[in-house]
Amino acid sequence: ILKLIRELQQRRNTAVLFITHDFGVVAEIADRVVVMQHGVVVEHGMAREVLRNPRHAYTQQLIAAVPPVAAPPPRRLSDQTLLALSGVVKTYRTGGFLGRGARVTHAVKDVSFTLPKGATLGIVGESGSGKSTLARCIIRLIDPDAGSILLDGHDWALMSRREIRQRTQQMQMVFQDPFASLNPRRKAIDLVAQGPIVHGTPRDKALSEARELFQFVGLDPSAADRLPHEFSGGQRQRIGLARALALKPDVLVADEPVSALDVSVQAQVLRLLTSLRERLGLSIIFITHDLRVAAQICDLVAVMKDGVVVEHGLTHQVFGTPQHAYTRALLDAIPGGDFARTPHP
Repeated sequence: ILKLIRELQQRRNTAVLFITHDFGVVAEIADRVVVMQHGVVVEHGMAREVLRNPRHAYTQQLIAAVPPVAAPPPRRLSDQTLLALSGVVKTYRTGGFLGRGARVTHAVKDVSFTLPKGATLGIVGESGSGKSTLARCIIRLIDPDAGSILLDGHDWALMSRREIRQRTQQMQMVFQDPFASLNPRRKAIDLVAQGPIVHGTPRDKALSEARELFQFVGLDPSAADRLPHEFSGGQRQRIGLARALALKPDVLVADEPVSALDVSVQAQVLRLLTSLRERLGLSIIFITHDLRVAAQICDLVAVMKDGVVVEHGLTHQVFGTPQHAYTRALLDAIPGGDFARTPHP
């Protein structure tokens, strides 16, 4: 898309006003940049100068929050496998009459990997690569056509809906859109307490624990009685995290949980996820198309293309010395070139 915009500029001599929270995009496409905070322009100038020598504290904060692609040194991972996928397949069939001429989409093809206890596995790839479909198969929001999904020795792929409901505490999901994933008519505290109440926790105890979770994820417990629209995007995503954590899961599946957030709020949520992983011993499956985000939070990474895992391994190895041409293409496509690949002071 950025390449297309540049071509249109050159062919038609068009001026472009580009609104973005991605400083990699700014570095890639902008001649001049205007930085806004609370409705006020706090800094403006040539993009190269602002990116290299930001003068305002807010600009410095935004640039410092941009995650580099360089992965930090690897952590020591547990030898205990908590989740193991083997040969997972999901196919969609649409259109056609009586099965003839139907369009077949192989969304997930023979995917296998393991998730160690207490580790974060990133699943990366472009839109349509099968990442979110795989996440929904793992959590059993949709049924896989084949394969096994072993969590603590139990195959989620073979469980009935009743068995899934009984074991849903073991695996919870945080969704991409913090504005659409919360019921707008229910108070935040009720959203967080709902899961435990459904699973038999007395209401008073569930509400008390929900208030504690608010503080745990960095929210003011006194705000728990507000409706979702009274919170910012980053705060809503924290509510989504609290709701998932309320059931004390072993595995957290996070589907693009920071893609709708600006870089400074994104950095806060990533730090929170890292902190929760350390404090609770959580194992996390982190779905993202942003390789910079994956580099900062993921111990392991699986690269998906057209439903297939084309490369899999330790994050610093996959991103540092990619073996597959598609992985190299994804890394080369990160907007901003050198700006996106190096840490920012």
